[in-house]
Amino acid sequence: MSNLPFGFDRPEDSPGFLLWQITMIWQRQIKRALEQYNVSHAQFVIMATLMWFEAHHYDTTQVSIVHWSKLDKMTVSKSLKKLAQMDLVKRTEHEVDTRAKSVSLTEKGKDMVRTLVPIVERIDSTFFSKVSDREQKGLIQILAQLTAGAADE
Repeated sequence: MSNLPFGFDRPEDSPGFLLWQITMIWQRQIKRALEQYNVSHAQFVIMATLMWFEAHHYDTTQVSIVHWSKLDKMTVSKSLKKLAQMDLVKRTEHEVDTRAKSVSLTEKGKDMVRTLVPIVERIDSTFFSKVSDREQKGLIQILAQLTAGAADE
């Protein structure tokens, strides 16, 4: 079997494969929790990002959401349309850039984020509790390094 193209003896030795597996497990848990609210994980991330942006006086354009969240442009665009239909976000003309739209949460959207963040944070807390606080901090550092080193597309 030496003619196999894999660079690892076992799949569990591949950081990419392990990252894929753990991401899929974690995302399934989040998806299940959000389904009852008719909100996808991407839509939740967009709404949480908008709340964060507003609290920190960041520019709330679609481009800034893409940059911050690392979601692709099409996902953000489709999600914002759906969120607007659900009256969770509103889009207005940008104050400076006439080509851009500013996006903000409606009051209904803010209430939804306030409901969903504790649910998602509880899932995160339970999910990551399998490792120590020290290991979690190390994981956060590693993930931050990888995120910072990755090129935006």
